[in-house]
Amino acid sequence: MVEQLEKNLDLLGTLHYVMGAVTALLACIPIIHFTIGIMMLSPGFGGGDPAPRVIAILFIVLSAIIILAGWIFAILIILTGRRLKERRAYNFCLIISFLECLIMPLGTVLGIFTIITLTKEPVKELFN
Repeated sequence: MVEQLEKNLDLLGTLHYVMGAVTALLACIPIIHFTIGIMMLSPGFGGGDPAPRVIAILFIVLSAIIILAGWIFAILIILTGRRLKERRAYNFCLIISFLECLIMPLGTVLGIFTIITLTKEPVKELFN
């Protein structure tokens, strides 16, 4: 049974690598909005009216925050995959698995399966 749990943890670690890559890729979508915001700041757009400048800055700041948050979360997911394969940082893996449930639908499925696997008593012993 322990061998099967170890295989499950290795598989979950690999799936976390994939989920981290998908999350990083999807976090790049707001780059479009970031580019639009920069283009709005260029001369000749809006005839010098200050309203488009405020909107442009809003586009740039919000999209940059979303991109950075997505990339940071992707890095945390990839680190969780590594920790699962190494059988280290049990609490870290559990917390990120709970947060991963916010990424619907794939993150939810992966997070739930990871939580179910991590809460088994033999798995807790593997991490100690």
